[in-house]
Amino acid sequence: MGKNSRLKVLVAEKISTEGVDKLKERFDVDVFEGMSRDEFLAKIGDYDGLIVRSGTQVDAEAIEKAHNLKMIGRAGIGVDNIAVDAATRRGIMVANVPESNIISAAEHTMAMLMATARNIPAACASLARGEWKRSAYQGVELYGKTLGIIGIGRIGALVAERASGFGMKLIGYDPFISSQKAKIYNIDMKSTIDEVLVDADFITLHVPKNKDTFHLLSEKQFDIVKNGARIVNVSRGGIVDEAALANAIKDGKVAGAAIDVFECEPPEEGNPLCGMPEVVVTPHLGASTREAQYKAGVAIADQVAAGLTGGFVSGAVNIAMPRMDVVETLRPFMPLCEKLGRLFVNFTRGAIHEIEFETLGDISEHDTSLLSIAFLKGFFENISSDAVTYVNAPVLAMERGITVKESKSRRSRDFVNRIQVTAIQQDSTVTAGATLIGVNQEMFVNVLDYDIAIVPSEYMAFVVFEDRPGMIGKVGTVLGARKINISGLQVGRKAIDGKAGMGLNLDVPLTGEMITELESQDGVDAVWFLSL
Repeated sequence: MGKNSRLKVLVAEKISTEGVDKLKERFDVDVFEGMSRDEFLAKIGDYDGLIVRSGTQVDAEAIEKAHNLKMIGRAGIGVDNIAVDAATRRGIMVANVPESNIISAAEHTMAMLMATARNIPAACASLARGEWKRSAYQGVELYGKTLGIIGIGRIGALVAERASGFGMKLIGYDPFISSQKAKIYNIDMKSTIDEVLVDADFITLHVPKNKDTFHLLSEKQFDIVKNGARIVNVSRGGIVDEAALANAIKDGKVAGAAIDVFECEPPEEGNPLCGMPEVVVTPHLGASTREAQYKAGVAIADQVAAGLTGGFVSGAVNIAMPRMDVVETLRPFMPLCEKLGRLFVNFTRGAIHEIEFETLGDISEHDTSLLSIAFLKGFFENISSDAVTYVNAPVLAMERGITVKESKSRRSRDFVNRIQVTAIQQDSTVTAGATLIGVNQEMFVNVLDYDIAIVPSEYMAFVVFEDRPGMIGKVGTVLGARKINISGLQVGRKAIDGKAGMGLNLDVPLTGEMITELESQDGVDAVWFLSL
């Protein structure tokens, strides 16, 4: 193959030399340590492959100009700066390298843990000023102390291994990690975050940032932490309420903190944490090691090379679907299964260890493994710090100790095709299903094992209540008083005078206060709200 026929790759930001060299073995490569927006837009149309870090915005405008682009590689974890949907519509594969920095992040967590325990930065600054104040910087040992780990993913697990070496007692919270899996890391799992906060001498966070984890630690949580606790955050900015943390330190409730990530980066002038001697701060250095940058550069070079040459792309965020005949049959069910996964993540209040995924009806004749993966993708996408794809969703289940069992049957009661899922927890099970009716109209069925069939919507609520007169009216009255419009409602029961289930389509979301009010009504057993 002549030189002029080689594929072209644009490296728009600095990656390791080793990564660039690997690319040059197979492609024509142009390397920039940074490009202006105008320059980037002017050049992107000439390339088959693109590698960026976090500084280049590969938005819909850029993708529209990328006439030849086939592969985008992100040398790091997040893909927030890449318009993945726009790339998918253009048939451009997007990949990242989520494991490239996990050791660096875990080690930085331990460094921050040690720094706050022994007051190292403040003592260093004091000595640099010519002072000699040994007694002013007395610290505490890690040995024998309790470390509370919130989020037991890859990084949390590595932190657990390293903290064990210091003789620390480990407790943790992660609703999606089984207790059996946690035992491998000698972590005593707690059923709530509060249980971790009241017992831990040190608390470290390793969770993704989403609507459920924003300000996960705030004023209410700092009120109940163990006196003298220390907080470490090397995960995502916004997980910790910075103002509330500063107040807890001023009040003496929290002894200190070590913060690597901020809600606004760089922190705004006057951020209280940046000027407190009890707080160790670093400018988002979790992945800033030679080794992490080397691994990210080499790994993303391998991913891009595989994507451009038809190889297996393990970090694909929007992997192309195989076998068009099967895909065309299953395609309408895939978004439905993702929604079913998002439904389950709201119903499973606690760790699950097994998922039974049944495919019933005519579609069972096909290889339907893609549908169970779609379910797992929907289940994990809001609880994993990694970008969840059709490639890594099964891996995330395995890492969390969740066994997925698939079964098939040509016989489907009530519907031509049906997906039925059961999630098994330590002392309970959750069941729900989904189907398509008419011209691919999506429908949740058999929700919570009640005879409920309801169309998915952006905002939904499910209520379990005593099957007696007036209960539907009670729910409607509470929501009506709050000016919450119900656009759809379905009710089902298992037996007369027993328990019943209600599914509601809502125009707007419910607040925590509204959910609490619903749950307080006489005869209401449980309420779930979800946003699909």
